[in-house]
Amino acid sequence: MKHCILATAVAAALATAAQAEIYDIEEVTIIGDKAQARLLAGTGSVIDSEQIAIEAARDINQLLKTVPGIYILEEDGYGLRPNIGIRGATAERSSKITLLEDGVMIAPAPYSNPAAYYFPTASRMHTIEVLKGAPLLRYGPQTTGGVVNLISTPIPEETAGTLNLSYGQNAEADLLANFGARSGNFGALLETAQRRSDGFKDIDGSGRDTGYDISDYVVKLAWETEKQSLNFKAQYSEETSDETYLGLTDADFDRDEDRRYGLSAPDVMDNDHQGYNLVYRLQLADNINMTATGYYNEFARNWYKLSGGSSLIAAANNGDTFARGVLDGSEDIDGLSYKNNNREYESRGVELNFDMGFGRHQFAVGARVHEDEMDRFQPVDIYNQIDGELVYVSTTAPSGGDNRLEKAEALSLWLVDAWQVTDALNVNLALRWEDVESQRKEYADPQRNELRSRRSNDSDEWLPGASFTYDLSNNWQVLAGVHKGFSPLGGGAQEFEEAETSTNYEAGVRYRGQWFVEAVGFYSDFDNKSENCSNANPCSNGATSGSFNTGEAVIAGLELQAGTQFELGGFTLPLDLMYTYTDAQISKDNVEEGFEDGDQLASIPENAFSLRLGLLAANGWDNYAVAKYIDKMCMTVGCEGGDARDQSEDLFVLDYISRYALNDGAMVYLKVENLLDERAIVSRLPDGARPNKPRTASVGVEWRF
Repeated sequence: MKHCILATAVAAALATAAQAEIYDIEEVTIIGDKAQARLLAGTGSVIDSEQIAIEAARDINQLLKTVPGIYILEEDGYGLRPNIGIRGATAERSSKITLLEDGVMIAPAPYSNPAAYYFPTASRMHTIEVLKGAPLLRYGPQTTGGVVNLISTPIPEETAGTLNLSYGQNAEADLLANFGARSGNFGALLETAQRRSDGFKDIDGSGRDTGYDISDYVVKLAWETEKQSLNFKAQYSEETSDETYLGLTDADFDRDEDRRYGLSAPDVMDNDHQGYNLVYRLQLADNINMTATGYYNEFARNWYKLSGGSSLIAAANNGDTFARGVLDGSEDIDGLSYKNNNREYESRGVELNFDMGFGRHQFAVGARVHEDEMDRFQPVDIYNQIDGELVYVSTTAPSGGDNRLEKAEALSLWLVDAWQVTDALNVNLALRWEDVESQRKEYADPQRNELRSRRSNDSDEWLPGASFTYDLSNNWQVLAGVHKGFSPLGGGAQEFEEAETSTNYEAGVRYRGQWFVEAVGFYSDFDNKSENCSNANPCSNGATSGSFNTGEAVIAGLELQAGTQFELGGFTLPLDLMYTYTDAQISKDNVEEGFEDGDQLASIPENAFSLRLGLLAANGWDNYAVAKYIDKMCMTVGCEGGDARDQSEDLFVLDYISRYALNDGAMVYLKVENLLDERAIVSRLPDGARPNKPRTASVGVEWRF
């Protein structure tokens, strides 16, 4: 109720704001195009529709590896459940970044349970934006590292459609089909993405696939006049993926990285997602635009899988022959737990924003009221392994941590001023307020008549930020900024716990000419760096729920990017380079947790690099090479200099894409992922060593009409 009253008061105040010259804002973007990203009083990147089409992209991880400042911790080889980190925001199921689709929060429960077990289908995205620095305070709730905004296929300006079909090894098949049209003031778009694969791994003693089946559907409707518009979007998707948390021992990984133990044969993820949003825009005056957005998302999933596999892997790695035999299926064992990781999520909210101009000032002022919740009800099936076969014993009804409700209510307010002080100097001032109330209830019985425990947390933060750009000449520009970062603790937070906060700095230089070059240093100083704990990403203390505070920390680094285009004979050669260096450390001894000043933080590589090179011929035959390198990473805090089994391995991957235009509307293409077939341990989370995708070839056809 408190949030509703405050939001109403803010909306009433905004409605009486002074009038000014309004500037155009694309309805779903937070940056715009690549040219606008290179002018930001902050830093940002745009992966446009051309790059997505060129790379025949299906895996969001591989696309984002070409963006500076992003850290990817792979898990399944397909990018089904990405772990994305940005600068000071570590990867942990992408729970430390603000994830948007068409400008609307899309994580299952962004405040109470931000871990992104749902991620939109990358193949149906038109553009991807990444925003860092002080301007990200316009968005939230995660304001430390950055924002990722996925922009879906827009309604075309005239009747048009696309059919893109590819088929490859391991029976990988991908279909993207859409059709849209406009008539008078009305427009509509229908789209579907269909994906499947048998998978690249083999399960001991089982003929079961290790791939996935995904179906995704979108409907968009629009009504637009000169002064106002109404846009409706509905999305529904289903996924079944034969994925597991169980990895391999190091010895087994060395022998066959694509093996899966028979213990993982029953493991499967089933989920479905539906989302709706309605956006109303009204030009109140020549200089004032209002946007009102309502949204609702619902996500249900059950990841049925072996629990406790990490203890078997650890024991086998340490030479335990019994654990080794259990994994191989040669030793009998009683009491294996297979949990129905069954959860339902809901999120809903209303957002109101006013864009206004006062001479050299461009304002964005707004508020959002949001609620989300998670219902966890997780029975456990008990099996015995006898002669290599799993034999069902019983089912344990859920209680305690497996039977709980978590929810959060949040009010966000923001004021952003883009101030063109002089022709050369642009200043961006931002202020955000986040007020979050969360609670958890755990039940002792399946009927939820007996309350086992209750906890709650209430946190609010003012988040200021300022940044600027200054043009030294027509080609050279300097930029700098500072802002306060915030990461809510989630629905499991206790009353005494404080949300993660940080002070984040960036400064750099840009050159715009035949080359575009940008070099930016960043520095994030944390008072209380925290980790979000889950089975997928256990915290450094081993916890698999709630949060874990690792204390004071500093994450600093350098981002470099450069791009140009050469003409060579009858060929055009586009070239894009990216490099990120990061040093992420505990900055003060934490005796209670056993951390020391200088201990490396988890899931952050020291070096990351990408190169994109094209050879475009006048006859329509285009060839591209995309190379990506990522350094090894600690799996828990403080692994450097310790056991190599607490680290991932570095990885270099080269993709090759060849495209040939049959005519103005049709294109055929060949794509070879991981051309050199380089394999590595890309993660040891959740339970053991996990490989990247092997060399995989596919062919496709794209038809635009």
